[in-house]
Amino acid sequence: MNTSEVEKQLMPQYGENQKIIDSDYDQSLAVKCINGTFVGKKKENIISYKGIPFVGQQPVGDLRWKAPVDIIPNDGVYEAYFYGKSPVQSPGDPAALYPMGEDCLYLNIWKTDEATAEKKPVIVWIYGGGFEVGGVTDPQYDCHKFIQENPDVIVVTIAYRVSFFGFLHLSHLSDGKEYQDASNLGLMDQIMALKWVHENIAAFGGDPDNVTIWGESAGGASCTLLPLIKGSHQYFKRVISQSGAPAQMRSEEQAIACTDKLMEALGCKTVADLQKLSAEEIADTWTRLYGFYQVLGIRTFPERDGLYLPLDPWEAYANGAAKDIEFLQGCDKDEMNTFLGAIGVDAWNAWSDGRKAEKLAQLTDKEKELVESWCNDIQGESYEPTVQLFSQIMFIAPQIRLSEEQTKAGGKSYTYYYRVESSLPLIKAGHASELSVVFAHPELDDFTGRAYDETFCKTVRKMWVQFAKTGNPSLSAEISPDGKAKEWPLYDLKDRQVMVLDEFDIHTAKESELRIVDWERTYFLTNYYMP
Repeated sequence: MNTSEVEKQLMPQYGENQKIIDSDYDQSLAVKCINGTFVGKKKENIISYKGIPFVGQQPVGDLRWKAPVDIIPNDGVYEAYFYGKSPVQSPGDPAALYPMGEDCLYLNIWKTDEATAEKKPVIVWIYGGGFEVGGVTDPQYDCHKFIQENPDVIVVTIAYRVSFFGFLHLSHLSDGKEYQDASNLGLMDQIMALKWVHENIAAFGGDPDNVTIWGESAGGASCTLLPLIKGSHQYFKRVISQSGAPAQMRSEEQAIACTDKLMEALGCKTVADLQKLSAEEIADTWTRLYGFYQVLGIRTFPERDGLYLPLDPWEAYANGAAKDIEFLQGCDKDEMNTFLGAIGVDAWNAWSDGRKAEKLAQLTDKEKELVESWCNDIQGESYEPTVQLFSQIMFIAPQIRLSEEQTKAGGKSYTYYYRVESSLPLIKAGHASELSVVFAHPELDDFTGRAYDETFCKTVRKMWVQFAKTGNPSLSAEISPDGKAKEWPLYDLKDRQVMVLDEFDIHTAKESELRIVDWERTYFLTNYYMP
């Protein structure tokens, strides 16, 4: 879908929710929450509630680069008709076509209009975008069709700060001591949203004790980092992570280097200097230095600070930090091909050559030899070795390691390997190409180029929903869209079985048959994290 078509979809939806000062509203669409009564909109049999604030104050003014503020009780009645603003970011993502602002911490809810005594499982979506871009306003994340097909769950989509407002190390600056949280604000926003869901979702018919967090890319990584945050487990019991793992983090040194480069370009020395600048001024410079769609920055990540997040997330998983959380997670066969297709071969080769040199510089001589040996074995076009290498580093090897560490600790992981190929040039089964499948939006073909088999798509969605409901994504013949049972085994350390998601052949296989990772020559790269 091109930019003009996205704008055609988004802009008619724009508006600002107002306080309702009289009783002239549909009481059946009103839900009383701690911070107000919110009135939704009904379309067909689906009720949506958009733009509900999950903080007491938006992070503007003196609250810029500060932790989210909890809600306060409110007896007012408010419209929940329109999305809140998208988070401030560089241009390129569909969410950036919607009005942006620092006042962006809102969530949205979709449910059916049926009244049931039994509380429904809740799925909370966390968007991706490299922690750089993205937002709930992306048309992909409209859940109307998803809920029509799966009326037995409630879906919530939550916003969080991205880029320089969500993940900017500031505490090393002379006046930065009051900004210790700035490195991980996006994750703090997510926790605050989950707290709101926990405290309020029962009023919408949801079960606060049966919440699944679900994300892709940075959203998937978030879903694997949130269980490592103290006190988080009270807010969810299951994780669905698509192409996201704990390797998507950076060190304090990497975070400081990123900040210092920005400060120099802006001519700033202190947080006070930054506070004088508008969001647009910072964004313009950031776009030039690190823009996701401009220079494939991929530098912004949560920070392994040893306070909010552990210095070694793999060790935390191995020690059982998330063993009580059930996981469904996996990766796409050709992850980085999406980025190759987006920027073209020449730009890819220039970017990947530089990044490969950076990564190799971190390795021992023996490790460098192993990586070069692996790359030399890859046949094909000039870009193939680096596309496959960075697929391993960023997504594939970490995803398998997550299954390994979670299983070693006695936890549960259902693991998949997605292989359905796009019809667009270069992309293959690339990163994010499964989004139109899981969200029931075949018309949004940015990465697919075509509509995939409808039965396949319904089956994947049904497995996701079944996992959220029961903790097991297996489907009986009675509920499977093709009438055939789908038994999905847990990942184990002996057979390492995964569910292969092929368009016309969903089946299980051992990792050794698929060769998802090279256990000697690429698996160790998970020790080096990102960027």
